[in-house]
Amino acid sequence: MKALIVSKALIAATYRQKLTEMARCNIEVHAVVPPGWREGGSWHPLEGGSDGSYQLTVAPVRLNGHFHLHYYPSLARIVGAQRPDIVHLDEEPYNLATYLGLRAAPGIPSLFFTWQNIGRRYPPPFGTLERRVYAASAAAIAGNAEAKTILRDKGYKKAVAVIPQFGVDPLSFVPRPRQHQGFVIGFLNRLVPAKGPFLALDALAALPGDTRLRFVGDGPVRTEIAAEIERRGLEKRAVVEPRVPSATMPDVLNELDVVLLPSLTTPSWKEQFGRVLVEAMACGVPVIGSNSGEIPNVIGDAGMVVPEGDTRALSAALQQLYDDGALRRKLAESGRQRVLERYTHARIAAATGELYRSLTSQT
Repeated sequence: MKALIVSKALIAATYRQKLTEMARCNIEVHAVVPPGWREGGSWHPLEGGSDGSYQLTVAPVRLNGHFHLHYYPSLARIVGAQRPDIVHLDEEPYNLATYLGLRAAPGIPSLFFTWQNIGRRYPPPFGTLERRVYAASAAAIAGNAEAKTILRDKGYKKAVAVIPQFGVDPLSFVPRPRQHQGFVIGFLNRLVPAKGPFLALDALAALPGDTRLRFVGDGPVRTEIAAEIERRGLEKRAVVEPRVPSATMPDVLNELDVVLLPSLTTPSWKEQFGRVLVEAMACGVPVIGSNSGEIPNVIGDAGMVVPEGDTRALSAALQQLYDDGALRRKLAESGRQRVLERYTHARIAAATGELYRSLTSQT
């Protein structure tokens, strides 16, 4: 079976590891990716090439950086040349790229991907694009449980599989002997208010003086966080560090005692997955997350979940981990086991391949 996968996310080598695992599932994979993606004023170039297990085509993208309006003008030609058995459009159903991708593959079973876990009605032309994609697609992949519910609420009656977009490499994200001193908290995320960075600072203030907090990431409130650290006199306990490449993330994670994701739901967004959680759990680092969106489903019983926006509960959970080494070890073990069972690239690839086969067997 040949699958054509179209995704801007695949500019990251970490995401393409899933394609290698799909090839091991006897799927001939042809990936279509842009040369890079513009986001937040920055250009993120394609990381490396194929490892040989799948074919990679770098295709130009018009309106690059516009999530809902970009598209691949050469996609119909690529589909015609490759003649795949299935086309996987890694985009939301209301995006122009999804609609035009379906039109570029007439007669071929095609599916789309959605993270959207808030019920929203879209203005023209996006609502129209969404309805047409629903009608023309053969199936959908939802990145979280609530996204599937949204599809059903909107009347989508075809097959929907709940599969995260990506997993982790358990051979790279692996526990290592602890080398650092003290109790170190990690906040490894885009620095935006909805991810809860200021809650992390509030929680730090209530913890023992030998507790340190590392912000690792970039974003619009980076300068504000640094200023707040200085205003509170926490320069010796908190630091803001730049975003690191995905390949070095295991090194950073293994320097931490706990990872936080205290996300805050807004009228237009709630946490759709929380990649840093599964990466930390794979490294045997305990995690604490809020109950925003998909976080409780990702963590399960392998970490700690607190009410979103509740600084006191967040501080109490951190204090409990600070005091209880046995609990830290227990969560480290259960977290890694949960990732091995659910969130490796191999698990994601196998689930995706199962959906592909169910669709091609119907044609």
